[in-house]
Amino acid sequence: MEMNDEAAERLGASLEALNARIARLAIGLGISLDDRACMEKLMHQSATPAVVHERRVARQSTYPAGSVERRTAHQREELRGLLVMRYQMEASSVTDNGLEMTRQIVHVAEEHLVQQGFKPGADGSGLDEFLKAP
Repeated sequence: MEMNDEAAERLGASLEALNARIARLAIGLGISLDDRACMEKLMHQSATPAVVHERRVARQSTYPAGSVERRTAHQREELRGLLVMRYQMEASSVTDNGLEMTRQIVHVAEEHLVQQGFKPGADGSGLDEFLKAP
């Protein structure tokens, strides 16, 4: 099945935006997604509750809501979820459009990220095993 240019551009743009968010989160959290061990540690850690104790107050505070730990927990969960979503998008594209078309789309999205200043592999896409040639 051939994928039309418009659908390929939409998928590529979606993957590019997703990969940019993944890379930004990883950089902000200090997680090296181009390292298999770091990636596995992130993906296999148990989900931590973002809020251990509920602390709602009726008054308005001058301090920003949430602690650094809470924000970091949210960002880790977002990163894990985005990595899973990217994998599902790529797997679905392989099923719907074929391996070669998906490789091309992913390659173009990765090139655009590098052009934006991200180092290659900052989004962990280099570890997507199923897209590698047999």
